[in-house]
Amino acid sequence: MTAGLFITVDGPGGTGKSTTIQQTAPLLTAAGHIVHTTTQPFPNQLGTTVRAMANEMQGRSLALAVAADRFHQLDTEIQPHLHVGHTVLLDRYLPSTLVLQRLDGLSVDYLLTINQHLAVPDLAVILLAGPNTILARLEKRGTKHRFELDPKSTLRELELYQEAIPLLAHLGYPTVTIDTTHLTPAGVAQAITRVTPAPGDTVNTTAPSSS
Repeated sequence: MTAGLFITVDGPGGTGKSTTIQQTAPLLTAAGHIVHTTTQPFPNQLGTTVRAMANEMQGRSLALAVAADRFHQLDTEIQPHLHVGHTVLLDRYLPSTLVLQRLDGLSVDYLLTINQHLAVPDLAVILLAGPNTILARLEKRGTKHRFELDPKSTLRELELYQEAIPLLAHLGYPTVTIDTTHLTPAGVAQAITRVTPAPGDTVNTTAPSSS
């Protein structure tokens, strides 16, 4: 049986990751994929604890907890679905760590070390948007964690995602960036579907960024 596709979706808060994944799943299903959607932290006891403690834990303790939860999820949820040919759509992966944990003062080298044995996705989607758009969306939606409380953190988060993109390419992540400033989640979902290969095909790593 052909192994499934592993697709990750990352980006700053306010770019619509969760809604986009919800709208991407049926489009991929219509294209012939058997889709499994999930999120990090893993929605089990460990992941729920990590999510609940994210505003209290900082630095190495949070980064290690996130990494432990991520490896557990790979072993017990993601890899089993990939093994039977499912397409896994994951909300947040290593790109988020390379941003949020850097906001917590940790180095890229440290973060790569504790995450060095992660499975490489078949497609890593990075959602971006203009800073004013993100701040307006966060104000309307409300903040969800401490990294969204300071407008300066949002600007820094955008900068760190831009820094992470070439690093991810160097790590072998087929990466596509999508500017969501003027796109609805449905439009973003269509853009993701366009760059997702058919089941069993190879990802086109030269796919252009969408705007």
